[in-house]
Amino acid sequence: TRARKVASVKAFFKYLTTKARLLENNPAIELEPPKPLKRLPKYLNIEESKKLLSSIQGEHRERDYAIITLFLNCGLRLSELVGININRIRGDTLTVIGKGNKERTIYLNNACRKAIAAYMRVRPVDGVKDKNALFLSERKQRISNKTVQYIVKKYIKASGLDPERYSTHKLRHTAATLMYKHGNVD
Repeated sequence: TRARKVASVKAFFKYLTTKARLLENNPAIELEPPKPLKRLPKYLNIEESKKLLSSIQGEHRERDYAIITLFLNCGLRLSELVGININRIRGDTLTVIGKGNKERTIYLNNACRKAIAAYMRVRPVDGVKDKNALFLSERKQRISNKTVQYIVKKYIKASGLDPERYSTHKLRHTAATLMYKHGNVD
């Protein structure tokens, strides 16, 4: 807000001195906008990530484990994960439709391939409404964003982490930060 107000004042006085010629000197010429605060994104460290994965249990553990593994290893957006189609997984690559309807290729590491394979062995086949959807809800249709958010929050609580501090998007930050710190990527 302050930066926008400073820009408005500077533009106004620039107009008064250069265009309207009502002032000889621009009093706002050295007015500087405030520096924006740069906060580091919140993310899980490796130990917290392992704790999160080890807290997964229950009837849908293979599905939930695959979901969280993909978030932690691939840095997927929530909408990208929900939109994954089985026919878009080819070997160690996954093609997703991202922000702005852009298609991007994600390389799956061994942990992701194993988690997907374990889920595919137990994934329902009969009565499935969207046969191409990778992740299915209990009603055998494509899992919703809300359900994935609920699953992530549930396991964040179960692992003893703060559910107010972490979310699906924070798992995306986790993937990016851990790749940067341990994966030799910029």
